[in-house]
Amino acid sequence: MTLLVVTAVAAEAEALARGLPSGADVAVAPVGVGPAAAAAGTARLLALAGDRYRAVVSAGIGGGIGLDPGATALATRSVAADLGADSPQGFLSLDELGFGSATAEVDAALLAALRAALPAAAAGEVLTVSTVTGTAEGTAELLRRHPAAVAEAMEGYGVACAAQGANLPFAELRTISNVVGPRDRAAWRIGDAFAALTTAGAALATLRP
Repeated sequence: MTLLVVTAVAAEAEALARGLPSGADVAVAPVGVGPAAAAAGTARLLALAGDRYRAVVSAGIGGGIGLDPGATALATRSVAADLGADSPQGFLSLDELGFGSATAEVDAALLAALRAALPAAAAGEVLTVSTVTGTAEGTAELLRRHPAAVAEAMEGYGVACAAQGANLPFAELRTISNVVGPRDRAAWRIGDAFAALTTAGAALATLRP
C-alpha cells in the first residue's frame, strides 16, 4: 500500500518528489493552502483511492519556533492554534469552548519511523494557523499558549481531520523557511527549506510504519 504525502502547493510537492527514488511507494500531491482546503483536498484523494493508502503525511515548509531555516520539524501533535473564540479574558480554544478538540494526535508508530529516518529533526507541537504570525506581540501570545511548539504552518490539522475520518495513521513534517516573529521576507530562506524537503522525501521512501 502507498504512503500519501500531501503538501499545500505544487512547489513543495516537486521538492519532495525530487528526493524519492524510482519506484518508491509514495504518492505526493498538493491539496491547497490553509486547513479547510487541505482537509477537503485530502479527503477527496482518500475517498477516490479506496484502500490504496496506508498512511497520510502532511508535509511542506513552515515557520520555525526555536529552529533555524533549513531545519526539519516533526509533529508530536498538530494543533489548530487559532480555532476558538476571542474574549475579554483572552483566547478560548475549541477545547475550552466544549466544541471538540483543536489537537490532533499523530500516529506513534509513524512518528517513531520518521524520527528514525530523520534523526536530526526536532519533534514537538506543530501549530496550524489560518493567519501566519507576523508580529512580536502575536508571537509572544502564541508561545505563551503553546510552549511546546517547534513550528507553525497552515495545513496539518486539516489533513489530520481527513486522515482520522478515513481511519488512517497521520503525521506532519515541516522544513523551516523562516523564524516565526515579525514578518521579514528578506530573512526567509525558502531554498534551504525546499532542499530539506528533498532530503525528507528520500527519508519518507524508507518508511514502513
